Amino acid sequence: MKFADFYQRAVERKGSEAAVNENLPAVASQPELCARPDDRYLSSITRCVFRAGFVWRIVDHKWPGFEEAFSGFVPRYWQQVPPERIEALSNDPRIIRNMQKINTVPMNARMIVEASEEYGSFGAFLAQWPSSDQAGLLLFLKKNGARLGGASAQYFLRMAGWDGFILSADVTTALQNYNLLDATPGTQKSFKQAQQVFNNWHEETQLPYSHLSRILSMTLDAR
Repeated sequence: MKFADFYQRAVERKGSEAAVNENLPAVASQPELCARPDDRYLSSITRCVFRAGFVWRIVDHKWPGFEEAFSGFVPRYWQQVPPERIEALSNDPRIIRNMQKINTVPMNARMIVEASEEYGSFGAFLAQWPSSDQAGLLLFLKKNGARLGGASAQYFLRMAGWDGFILSADVTTALQNYNLLDATPGTQKSFKQAQQVFNNWHEETQLPYSHLSRILSMTLDAR
Protein backbone atom coordinates (compact mmCIF):
# COMPACT_ATOMS: atom_id res chain seq x y z
CA MET A 1 0.00 0.00 0.00
CA LYS A 2 1.34 3.42 -0.97
CA PHE A 3 2.10 5.83 1.85
CA ALA A 4 0.24 8.56 -0.04
CA ASP A 5 -3.00 6.82 0.94
CA PHE A 6 -2.09 6.95 4.63
CA TYR A 7 -1.05 10.57 4.32
CA GLN A 8 -4.41 11.49 2.80
CA ARG A 9 -6.18 9.65 5.60
CA ALA A 10 -4.19 11.62 8.19
CA VAL A 11 -5.03 14.92 6.47
CA GLU A 12 -8.73 14.03 6.47
CA ARG A 13 -8.65 13.19 10.17
CA LYS A 14 -6.62 16.27 11.20
CA GLY A 15 -8.45 18.65 8.88
CA SER A 16 -5.51 19.98 6.85
CA GLU A 17 -1.94 19.34 5.77
CA ALA A 18 -0.81 22.11 8.11
CA ALA A 19 -2.37 20.31 11.08
CA VAL A 20 -0.51 17.13 10.14
CA ASN A 21 2.82 18.86 9.60
CA GLU A 22 2.76 20.86 12.83
CA ASN A 23 2.77 17.63 14.83
CA LEU A 24 5.87 16.12 13.23
CA PRO A 25 8.97 15.50 15.40
CA ALA A 26 12.29 17.26 14.87
CA VAL A 27 15.04 15.27 13.18
CA ALA A 28 18.68 16.02 14.01
CA SER A 29 21.30 16.19 11.29
CA GLN A 30 24.42 14.04 11.53
CA PRO A 31 26.51 17.05 12.67
CA GLU A 32 23.90 17.84 15.32
CA LEU A 33 23.97 14.26 16.62
CA CYS A 34 27.77 14.38 16.74
CA ALA A 35 27.84 17.73 18.54
CA ARG A 36 25.60 16.60 21.38
CA PRO A 37 27.73 15.75 24.45
CA ASP A 38 27.78 12.17 25.75
CA ASP A 39 26.33 13.27 29.10
CA ARG A 40 23.18 14.45 27.33
CA TYR A 41 22.73 11.03 25.77
CA LEU A 42 23.07 9.31 29.15
CA SER A 43 20.58 11.80 30.59
CA SER A 44 18.07 11.07 27.80
CA ILE A 45 18.49 7.30 28.12
CA THR A 46 17.97 7.48 31.89
CA ARG A 47 14.92 9.70 31.48
CA CYS A 48 13.32 7.20 29.10
CA VAL A 49 14.16 4.30 31.42
CA PHE A 50 12.48 6.05 34.36
CA ARG A 51 9.47 7.00 32.24
CA ALA A 52 8.81 3.36 31.33
CA GLY A 53 5.75 2.10 33.20
CA PHE A 54 5.46 5.42 35.04
CA VAL A 55 3.67 8.74 34.61
CA TRP A 56 5.88 10.74 32.23
CA ARG A 57 4.69 14.04 33.68
CA ILE A 58 6.02 13.15 37.13
CA VAL A 59 9.41 12.10 35.77
CA ASP A 60 9.70 15.26 33.68
CA HIS A 61 8.71 17.44 36.65
CA LYS A 62 11.44 15.89 38.80
CA TRP A 63 14.09 15.89 36.09
CA PRO A 64 16.03 18.96 37.33
CA GLY A 65 16.45 17.03 40.59
CA PHE A 66 17.71 14.00 38.66
CA GLU A 67 20.31 16.18 36.94
CA GLU A 68 21.53 17.40 40.32
CA ALA A 69 21.50 13.98 41.97
CA PHE A 70 23.40 12.38 39.08
CA SER A 71 25.84 15.31 38.80
CA GLY A 72 25.05 15.93 35.14
CA PHE A 73 25.28 12.27 34.01
CA VAL A 74 28.97 12.28 33.03
CA PRO A 75 29.41 8.76 31.52
CA ARG A 76 33.08 8.28 32.42
CA TYR A 77 32.26 8.84 36.07
CA TRP A 78 29.11 6.72 36.16
CA GLN A 79 30.63 3.74 34.36
CA GLN A 80 32.84 3.14 37.42
CA VAL A 81 30.85 4.89 40.14
CA PRO A 82 31.57 3.77 43.72
CA PRO A 83 28.86 1.43 45.08
CA GLU A 84 28.22 3.75 48.01
CA ARG A 85 27.21 6.53 45.60
CA ILE A 86 24.58 4.27 44.06
CA GLU A 87 23.38 3.26 47.53
CA ALA A 88 23.04 6.92 48.53
CA LEU A 89 20.74 7.53 45.58
CA SER A 90 18.27 5.02 47.00
CA ASN A 91 17.54 7.59 49.73
CA ASP A 92 17.74 10.74 47.62
CA PRO A 93 14.38 12.58 47.58
CA ARG A 94 15.32 14.50 44.43
CA ILE A 95 14.74 11.42 42.28
CA ILE A 96 12.36 8.47 41.94
CA ARG A 97 14.01 5.91 44.22
CA ASN A 98 13.72 2.79 42.10
CA MET A 99 16.95 0.86 42.61
CA GLN A 100 16.49 -1.36 39.56
CA LYS A 101 16.34 1.73 37.36
CA ILE A 102 19.08 3.56 39.26
CA ASN A 103 21.35 0.58 38.62
CA THR A 104 20.91 0.99 34.85
CA VAL A 105 22.93 4.21 34.87
CA PRO A 106 26.41 2.62 35.25
CA MET A 107 25.58 -0.03 32.65
CA ASN A 108 24.31 2.48 30.10
CA ALA A 109 27.23 4.79 30.88
CA ARG A 110 29.60 1.92 30.06
CA MET A 111 27.85 1.36 26.73
CA ILE A 112 28.20 5.06 25.86
CA VAL A 113 31.88 5.19 26.85
CA GLU A 114 32.74 2.08 24.81
CA ALA A 115 30.98 3.42 21.72
CA SER A 116 32.58 6.83 22.24
CA GLU A 117 36.06 5.30 22.43
CA GLU A 118 35.50 3.59 19.08
CA TYR A 119 33.70 6.37 17.19
CA GLY A 120 34.85 9.53 18.96
CA SER A 121 31.52 10.18 20.68
CA PHE A 122 28.23 8.42 21.23
CA GLY A 123 26.62 10.93 18.89
CA ALA A 124 29.05 9.97 16.14
CA PHE A 125 28.15 6.33 16.76
CA LEU A 126 24.45 7.11 16.30
CA ALA A 127 25.11 9.33 13.29
CA GLN A 128 26.83 6.57 11.35
CA TRP A 129 24.03 4.03 11.94
CA PRO A 130 21.54 4.12 9.02
CA SER A 131 17.83 4.56 9.65
CA SER A 132 17.25 1.71 7.20
CA ASP A 133 18.60 -0.61 9.92
CA GLN A 134 16.86 0.72 13.01
CA ALA A 135 16.02 -2.87 13.93
CA GLY A 136 19.75 -3.53 14.18
CA LEU A 137 20.35 -0.45 16.33
CA LEU A 138 17.54 -1.44 18.69
CA LEU A 139 19.11 -4.88 19.02
CA PHE A 140 22.48 -3.25 19.81
CA LEU A 141 20.94 -1.08 22.53
CA LYS A 142 19.13 -4.08 24.01
CA LYS A 143 22.28 -6.22 24.12
CA ASN A 144 24.70 -3.55 25.32
CA GLY A 145 22.51 -1.36 27.49
CA ALA A 146 20.17 -1.87 30.43
CA ARG A 147 16.36 -1.78 30.22
CA LEU A 148 16.56 -0.78 26.58
CA GLY A 149 14.82 -3.80 25.12
CA GLY A 150 11.36 -2.30 24.73
CA ALA A 151 9.83 1.03 23.83
CA SER A 152 12.35 2.95 25.97
CA ALA A 153 15.05 2.62 23.29
CA GLN A 154 12.67 3.83 20.56
CA TYR A 155 11.65 6.87 22.61
CA PHE A 156 15.28 7.59 23.46
CA LEU A 157 16.18 7.68 19.76
CA ARG A 158 13.22 9.99 19.08
CA MET A 159 14.24 12.26 21.97
CA ALA A 160 17.80 12.41 20.63
CA GLY A 161 16.56 13.37 17.18
CA TRP A 162 17.82 10.18 15.52
CA ASP A 163 15.54 9.47 12.58
CA GLY A 164 13.50 6.38 13.33
CA PHE A 165 9.99 5.00 13.71
CA ILE A 166 8.21 4.14 16.95
CA LEU A 167 6.05 1.04 17.09
CA SER A 168 3.47 2.65 19.35
CA ALA A 169 0.07 1.02 19.83
CA ASP A 170 -1.41 3.25 17.09
CA VAL A 171 1.38 2.56 14.59
CA THR A 172 1.24 -1.17 15.26
CA THR A 173 -2.55 -1.22 14.87
CA ALA A 174 -2.39 0.72 11.61
CA LEU A 175 0.19 -1.70 10.19
CA GLN A 176 -1.87 -4.70 11.30
CA ASN A 177 -5.09 -3.27 9.87
CA TYR A 178 -3.56 -3.35 6.38
CA ASN A 179 -1.79 -6.69 6.84
CA LEU A 180 1.62 -5.04 6.83
CA LEU A 181 2.55 -6.60 10.15
CA ASP A 182 1.62 -10.12 11.19
CA ALA A 183 4.38 -10.95 13.67
CA THR A 184 3.82 -10.65 17.41
CA PRO A 185 4.42 -7.00 18.43
CA GLY A 186 7.67 -6.47 20.31
CA THR A 187 9.52 -9.37 18.71
CA GLN A 188 12.57 -9.08 16.47
CA LYS A 189 10.46 -10.43 13.61
CA SER A 190 7.93 -7.61 14.06
CA PHE A 191 10.68 -4.97 14.04
CA LYS A 192 12.17 -6.44 10.88
CA GLN A 193 8.76 -6.50 9.17
CA ALA A 194 8.08 -2.91 10.19
CA GLN A 195 11.58 -1.90 9.08
CA GLN A 196 10.93 -3.19 5.58
CA VAL A 197 7.62 -1.33 5.38
CA PHE A 198 9.19 1.94 6.52
CA ASN A 199 12.17 1.45 4.21
CA ASN A 200 9.76 1.10 1.28
CA TRP A 201 7.80 4.18 2.31
CA HIS A 202 10.98 6.21 2.80
CA GLU A 203 12.10 5.27 -0.70
CA GLU A 204 8.65 6.21 -2.04
CA THR A 205 8.35 9.58 -0.28
CA GLN A 206 11.87 10.58 0.88
CA LEU A 207 10.22 11.61 4.14
CA PRO A 208 12.10 11.06 7.41
CA TYR A 209 11.25 7.79 9.15
CA SER A 210 10.06 9.65 12.23
CA HIS A 211 7.61 11.66 10.10
CA LEU A 212 6.30 8.52 8.43
CA SER A 213 5.75 6.98 11.85
CA ARG A 214 3.96 10.00 13.30
CA ILE A 215 1.75 10.47 10.25
CA LEU A 216 0.78 6.81 10.33
CA SER A 217 -0.30 7.19 13.97
CA MET A 218 -2.66 9.98 12.89
CA THR A 219 -4.65 7.70 10.59
CA LEU A 220 -6.61 5.94 13.32
CA ASP A 221 -9.93 7.18 14.58
CA ALA A 222 -9.86 8.46 18.14
CA ARG A 223 -10.73 5.80 20.70
